[in-house]
Amino acid sequence: MPTDPFAAFAGALNDPARDAVAIAPHDTTPLAVLPRALFVGTGGTLVVRCVDSAADVTLKNVAGGQILDLRVSHVRATGTTAADIVALA
Repeated sequence: MPTDPFAAFAGALNDPARDAVAIAPHDTTPLAVLPRALFVGTGGTLVVRCVDSAADVTLKNVAGGQILDLRVSHVRATGTTAADIVALA
């Protein structure tokens, strides 16, 4: 394991991600871990629910390679055409 010179510092939301997990969009199952951002590998439309929201939002024309600074609880399958989505936590 490499040495981590930042291990003694508390993490903040604007710090770099420490974990990355591939997302399989699903209409009812929430994400296992709430991410600090999403990486979209292949562009398209993304239907998500933010952690403090009671409704879904549709993000159209999301570019491939884009990082979205959104904390989401769900990435819906219905309506999502973007692919290769990664949760950054």
